[in-house]
Amino acid sequence: MSAADLISTFWKNVSARDWAGFGALLAPDVVYEMPQTRERVRGREAYVRFNAEYPGDWIVEPLRIVGDDRHGASYIKFSVDGVAQDGLCFFDLDDAGLIAHLTDFWPQSYEPPPGREHLVERF
Repeated sequence: MSAADLISTFWKNVSARDWAGFGALLAPDVVYEMPQTRERVRGREAYVRFNAEYPGDWIVEPLRIVGDDRHGASYIKFSVDGVAQDGLCFFDLDDAGLIAHLTDFWPQSYEPPPGREHLVERF
């Protein structure tokens, strides 16, 4: 499966709140980073929980997905509680074809919402 196909499945699983299917796309030692909040999540279990426990009524709409064999990116519209923002997400796959690293970029720096301190480390 190409990175673009995997990313498309990733976003479908996120939108469906299919956390088992979502987790199956991730390497066990996946790393997720958000430079704007200086947060990093390490490991499949923590990253699945990070998404499953995300606060508010949110919707993700992928607008564009590109990729090759090992790298890909998506341009998304993320809306939470009626407030939308665009995001750029970069993906790296491991040798097994699983997502090993993700970096999300959002338009402005912001402080993270409370309640996820147990899942992230600040950098």
